[in-house]
Amino acid sequence: MEAVPARARAYVACAVLGALSCLLPLPTVETPWWAVGLLALVYAGCEQAAARWRFAGTFYPVLLAGAFLLPPPAAALVALPGALLSRVDQRQPWLRRLWRAAQLALAVWAAARVHWALGGRDAVVGSDFPYALVPAGAAVLAFCLALTVLDGGIRAFAERVPVRRAWRGLFLRSLAPIAVHGLAGLMMAVLWRSRYGPVAALLVLLPMCVSWWVFAQYHRERAAHQATIRALVQAVDIKDGYTRGHSERVGQASMMIARELGMDDARVEVLRFAGILHDVGKLGVPTRLLRKDGPLTPEERRVIELHPEYGHEMVRGIGFLGEARAAVLHHHERLDGSGYPYGLMGGQIPEPARVVAVADAFDAMTSTRSYRRARPVAAALEELQRCAGAQFDPRMVTALTRALARDGWHPAVTADEERDAYVVPGSPVPGRSGVG
Repeated sequence: MEAVPARARAYVACAVLGALSCLLPLPTVETPWWAVGLLALVYAGCEQAAARWRFAGTFYPVLLAGAFLLPPPAAALVALPGALLSRVDQRQPWLRRLWRAAQLALAVWAAARVHWALGGRDAVVGSDFPYALVPAGAAVLAFCLALTVLDGGIRAFAERVPVRRAWRGLFLRSLAPIAVHGLAGLMMAVLWRSRYGPVAALLVLLPMCVSWWVFAQYHRERAAHQATIRALVQAVDIKDGYTRGHSERVGQASMMIARELGMDDARVEVLRFAGILHDVGKLGVPTRLLRKDGPLTPEERRVIELHPEYGHEMVRGIGFLGEARAAVLHHHERLDGSGYPYGLMGGQIPEPARVVAVADAFDAMTSTRSYRRARPVAAALEELQRCAGAQFDPRMVTALTRALARDGWHPAVTADEERDAYVVPGSPVPGRSGVG
């Protein structure tokens, strides 16, 4: 949201107005202000600690405990100090803080409203188990649903994600972690109402903080993986300026194919890595060959055709890449056995390599580069279908065709001239290294 569109600002303004409307009944509601202040202070402290130690995500147990303990308007108030004082490293920090405050206030209000409507307050006060789990579970679902709806909206308005994709998968991905936070929040609420009081309730946060720290380490490791991949891709882009941006787009197309084939999220991520890194072996190819304008000699072509093996040598020690390493080595194999480096046929070619081969060829045909014209998306798909069965796996071609028909293709500009996001002219110049 570096340059926030006007419609996104309007969306944030509507969310802020909605949050304010949730707070309007506060003067008429019997509110334990000391509890509101303590929970708000604890939540703000958790958010500041998260920013300082670079933890990932928001600490929801305190917010959900507020939803289980307080009237809805008071519960919504708990989130505001922590969100408004949160650290924001990006541009327009106050707009982002207002958005986060409004989003959390609305979600907590919805959770508290559902919890109170189902008699959750009495169940918490009376430690009525297992019934207390029913309104708490419904409140967690309401909280998760509210966050999902609001998150999808901001993706559609601010990040220009297509509306049909803006909400896809958000609810299911967030439900499990929020449910765990909900259990911790319920434990806090029950202990808070018990004879042990708020001090015992706050002790529940200790194991949650440990688990949060472990989760943060996972995200740091993931960020390190991403940084490693970015460094390799940037090195390839610098060396072979003609194909700048190609690796990221092949990663995007590979991810679209993997999702269309129904692969799980972990494999989809691996396929994205495979697409991004498929040409990393070009770092071992002389720059003069990569940038040669005229046709390649047979000897020069043989040198360039070594890049899959170079790439495999470079990445085979990177454990987190998994089967992406096989895609780097075999993405130029063909089903009929005429590919390289080993002339594998049909099912001998690893599935990730067959995915990346289609994604690589598609982007090569639909990219505008300084040394050639490209083809329209429809023409590129027609060519892929023509070569399916001999060069490309028909399943992968069909998956890409379906994904593009549903979601479209939005490639980045790779040359100085501007072009349409859907129609990109041209075909490869004979004699260069070929697709990808």
